[in-house]
Amino acid sequence: MSTSVEPTATTGTAPPADVPAPSRRRVPAGVSLAALSLGGLAIGTTEFASMGVLPGFASDLGVSVPTAGIAISAYALGVVVGAPLIALVGARWPRKRLVVALAVALVVFNALSALAPAFLPFVGLRFLAGLPHGAYFGTAAVLGSSLVPPARRARALATVMLGLTIANIIGVPAATWLGDTFGWRSAYVAVTVIALVTVLAVTTLVPSPADDRGGSLRGELTALTRPQVWLTLGVIAAGFGGLFAVYSYISPILTAEAGVSTSTVPLLLGALGIGMTIGNVAGGRFAERAPRLTIAIALAVYSVVLVGFVFGAHQVVTATIGLFALGFVGLSAGPALMGWLIDFAAEGPSLAAASFHSAFNVANALGAALGGAVLAAGLGYDAPAAVGAALPLLGIVVFAVSVGLERRRAVAEPA
Repeated sequence: MSTSVEPTATTGTAPPADVPAPSRRRVPAGVSLAALSLGGLAIGTTEFASMGVLPGFASDLGVSVPTAGIAISAYALGVVVGAPLIALVGARWPRKRLVVALAVALVVFNALSALAPAFLPFVGLRFLAGLPHGAYFGTAAVLGSSLVPPARRARALATVMLGLTIANIIGVPAATWLGDTFGWRSAYVAVTVIALVTVLAVTTLVPSPADDRGGSLRGELTALTRPQVWLTLGVIAAGFGGLFAVYSYISPILTAEAGVSTSTVPLLLGALGIGMTIGNVAGGRFAERAPRLTIAIALAVYSVVLVGFVFGAHQVVTATIGLFALGFVGLSAGPALMGWLIDFAAEGPSLAAASFHSAFNVANALGAALGGAVLAAGLGYDAPAAVGAALPLLGIVVFAVSVGLERRRAVAEPA
């Protein structure tokens, strides 16, 4: 890509005729980051709205509700597989081009999901729709952080993630309402529109950094050889597991314990989404000042919040406060953990950042499995939060190992 040449103060000469004139209008970094976050809005909506419209597509496609859950699992599997695979395949691509391509994939696979003629094709399309999920966030995170000074990187990472948290406040309820009102296919049409807007916004509002030549396959693979990368992924998988131990069964927990109606559950979940959004933004600022302290405090407090939810879930007001706290504390560690991954995988930041979302989905599976196990054992709807409280403590243990390894390495390097 050509580089614009400004007239110099010493010569006053104009740039050569074959060099493009400088852009008259430079897009502010905040606008570019907001454009990247639109993809998160589409991804968060398509992921979580599927749970809301599950009864609709189960009935229309002729399967039982438990069988229809396979489609949601297929999406999660697509996320886990797609994040590292696409990061490696697209390692040499300029990051802006890869982000646009992934947004186009979101358009295509969600549009096809809305047109699925039968259940098995729908399951396959949900798997394909999950493939761009982690790779989009990973690549957009690296691209977004390159648009701001290093001191503001954590805040930029939080902004890129903002769309995912806003999806829980606006996107998911809106798509669920569309599905209930106009049929489940309309929810995926809405996601398709958001993804199409993302393509247009990223194309026009996100600049291509001068050094945006992509990475290398060897560099990306190097990230997987670093123990710190795996330890940080372990912190994510364990630390976020407590959230999903509760969130996976939140509807029966709230109806059985707090006595709310099923139609009121989405309103209470709005508190969780608001907590996630505020926690994500605040976490970006905390991470700029003290990333390690932010992670350690968030994990410790998260365990306390889950224990508190065991008792707070019995009343509507305290359950709502508990949901807000679960969202706030959980997401406050996200920007710091993402920043650590990128730092520890300097030669392969895209793969490491994409793996953040693979680890997040491992947390989803781990938390849901533990919560389901204690419910199946007949321990009651208090049990998922109780068992979930142990997972952030496990995350602290893994994090302590990571910090200790970092300090030993820092001491050894000068020698």
